Amino acid sequence: MSSASGGRRKELKEAREDLHRIIEACKSVEIKGLDPYLIDVEDLIRTIRDYFPMWNDAEDLCLDTEALNSIASVVRMQGEWVKRRATALYRDPFLIEEKIRGLPVDKMAEIFLKVWRPIIELEQLTIKGFREALKYWSDLPPLNLRWQKVGYAKTDMGFVTMEEMVKEGVLSSESFMAEVEKMWLELKNLASKYGRVKYWDFIGSDTYEETVRRAYLTSFLLTYGYARLQVHLLENEIFIMPNEEPLNKGGDEVISFPIPISFEEWERWKKGKEA
Repeated sequence: MSSASGGRRKELKEAREDLHRIIEACKSVEIKGLDPYLIDVEDLIRTIRDYFPMWNDAEDLCLDTEALNSIASVVRMQGEWVKRRATALYRDPFLIEEKIRGLPVDKMAEIFLKVWRPIIELEQLTIKGFREALKYWSDLPPLNLRWQKVGYAKTDMGFVTMEEMVKEGVLSSESFMAEVEKMWLELKNLASKYGRVKYWDFIGSDTYEETVRRAYLTSFLLTYGYARLQVHLLENEIFIMPNEEPLNKGGDEVISFPIPISFEEWERWKKGKEA
């Protein structure tokens, strides 16, 4: 009797563990948003049906009911999955690829000709176009006169001293290097996630005056090796990246990279941030 009782308890334990695994599998599909058809519903229901005669306790019956409810949730998700695919006219890429591979070459060529819409453009020189071109070249002045109209304006580059920046209110009377290091710490904090920050997002502020002040300080961050620029010319984007420690720029060749900080540029940046 004791051996039979022990075997009975072992079977009950294994059956309960199977029901718990069924419940966890169904919940994982719902929580993680997995494909509900990964669950073999028929196999799970067959398992629950086989275990049902074993239950005598209310606790086991509740566990059985919870497992059935979890399977019902998966069936509901399968129905929604089919409905979404049908509404979107979804076609499985694998099935489409297999169908294309199975078509004969002449059938593929026929389909291609039916859907092909080539763009045709005809260019030719007409009498009217020839007259317009002749008039254009006839009205042009000689080359020696055209070259005389090309002029070059030379302007001297200006500079501003630190004292003038303080006097104009762009910089405060606080130690200049202290302000530079404060900007460096701010940059390191902003770039902690992606390792870089868009240049305008770093210098940009609510007022144009503050933006100019930050741009001025940022130029010294770059000059003194606290940070470096990453320029993407094709995308027209500039990023600034902090260095972990200031680099010694004494022996390095310094390359000047001008960045306009005009009022119009600031307005465009501000409108883009508010959009």
